[in-house]
Amino acid sequence: MSESKAFISGCKGLSLTEEERRFFDGERPWGFILFGRNIGEENQISDLVAQLRDSIGNPNAPVLIDQEGGRVQRIRPPLVQQYPSGAAIGEIYRRDPEQGLRAAWLMGRLHAFDLMRFGITVDCLPVLDVPVPGSHDVIGNRAYGHDPETVTAIGRAMSEGLKAGGMLPVMKHMPGHGRTFVDSHHNLPVVEAGLEELRRSDFLPFIAMKDEVMAMSAHMVFTAIDPDNPATTSPKVVREIIRGHIGFDGLLMSDDVSMNALAGDMAARARGIIGAGLDLVLHCHGIMEEMRAVADAVPVLSGDRLRRAKAAQAAFGKPDDADQEALRTEFNAMFALA
Repeated sequence: MSESKAFISGCKGLSLTEEERRFFDGERPWGFILFGRNIGEENQISDLVAQLRDSIGNPNAPVLIDQEGGRVQRIRPPLVQQYPSGAAIGEIYRRDPEQGLRAAWLMGRLHAFDLMRFGITVDCLPVLDVPVPGSHDVIGNRAYGHDPETVTAIGRAMSEGLKAGGMLPVMKHMPGHGRTFVDSHHNLPVVEAGLEELRRSDFLPFIAMKDEVMAMSAHMVFTAIDPDNPATTSPKVVREIIRGHIGFDGLLMSDDVSMNALAGDMAARARGIIGAGLDLVLHCHGIMEEMRAVADAVPVLSGDRLRRAKAAQAAFGKPDDADQEALRTEFNAMFALA
């Protein structure tokens, strides 16, 4: 089996087209990501996941999804229940920390029950961003709290729940997306906080969880570190902060390369991400012309990138033997969910 290339790809619809099959077979992305447009009914999701893996001849290829709860939940009722937002977990934690951590673990474990049955193995969770007053609601109620201690505690519990179910988490958005005053899907956020302030808050959850195997970058400029480049394309942020100060040596993927916070065409963006030292370019939209540009711009995984990718693959564990019905009943009682 030939080595994978340094990107994760989406696809356009509910099943693969012949063009997509040929593209994936030739370009060999490391993994895939699903969005709402890829979600139909239960068998269709499982079939699409199998098609994606078959296209590259790798039955263990990671398949990712953003399944947080709240407004960021790609698979929704009636296929799975609607989960509360991260802020709702945080509310329980503020009233009763022990109960809050139990709620977070349960939600992670229930996500794993839901997703593993479709063959989805990676959840882009936890959200470790620490919002500041007045920040844009692109994070908003996705955040677990407004202090790094709360965010860390809940994020760790959520991750442990996912891993108990055999899935892997992706921490986001490193080194911190809480200070954005614009939506990075549309504009480039600029953070003017000093380095010491960032060290006292934004970086702390990631430092505490630096031993997780995967993380996603933030499309944000931190003027105190690199005033010219967003973190995703900044060698200085990656080298000095993410790999250095935070100490993260896991697999680092970009946030979606299609987001308008990044400048240049798709090939230039992908080259900038790889040049900054990230391991993988994440392309989500399923637009073939863009996918080809990304694939042409990224290298085959080798060296530290390959080492980190192999470490992530090796980190998948077997699900525990938890009783899904009992855990779901316990969780729903916490929120009086039907």
